[in-house]
Amino acid sequence: MPNENSYEVALQKSNAIREGLAKTPEKFTMLTGDRPTGRLHLGHYFGTLKGRVELQNMGAKTNVLIADYQVITDRDTTEHIQDNVYNMVMDYLACGIDPDKTMIYAHSAVPAANQLMLPFLSLVSEAELARNPTVKAEIAQKNFEQSIPVGFFTYPISQAADITAFEATTVPVGEDQKPMLEQTVEIVRKFNSIYGDTLVEPQVLLEQNAACLRLPGIDGKAKMSKSLGNCIYLSDSPEDIRTKVMSMFTDPTHLRREDPGHTEGNPVFIY
Repeated sequence: MPNENSYEVALQKSNAIREGLAKTPEKFTMLTGDRPTGRLHLGHYFGTLKGRVELQNMGAKTNVLIADYQVITDRDTTEHIQDNVYNMVMDYLACGIDPDKTMIYAHSAVPAANQLMLPFLSLVSEAELARNPTVKAEIAQKNFEQSIPVGFFTYPISQAADITAFEATTVPVGEDQKPMLEQTVEIVRKFNSIYGDTLVEPQVLLEQNAACLRLPGIDGKAKMSKSLGNCIYLSDSPEDIRTKVMSMFTDPTHLRREDPGHTEGNPVFIY
């Protein structure tokens, strides 16, 4: 039988949440967001942005966080943050996020979220953070094994503060971010056991389209990523899009014209 935090259970709960949203959307408070590290791309659109627009249009109370504070936890410069925040808002609006229906805000504009993080720090051990699969993967990706910045190591606690500060009932995330929500739930339960029934325990809302959980890059790598330079950006010109599409990785086994083609693992067919 799958455990409480398994993907299958989370998907079942997500389907139940969608049924509830269809009936009484006003009972749901959503919180989601992005780090302003550059322009948004197709992976963001199909992974989260399209779903956010659908949620806001259903009538759920929707909040979108621009996590500018989180950017400084693993970078040595703040040079482009202000421009990235502006460009991110432009991408949001272009995708259909409506500021009359959705609150868009920057982390740095809400000091109370950082104040809430302070009591949370005493509720989580170093070992619990180190076991978080998302944190472990990002530590390896950023080569932080020998010297992990404390701000980066504790950013799941900061995310918990962001979520609980707005009493979010539901947090739409991709499969790779599910462990972050599970850690938030653990923090909420510990906090409530000490201080009484105070914080709302959020639920994860997974995307329904499995193909879009991890949209592959144009080079065929498993994930479209700004750091890998394999993205089609929402702000790309028609000429840039045409150049990228024509250069896309397709079928490595199709070496000669007469060879049979394969659609498995082919980004063009996945798209």
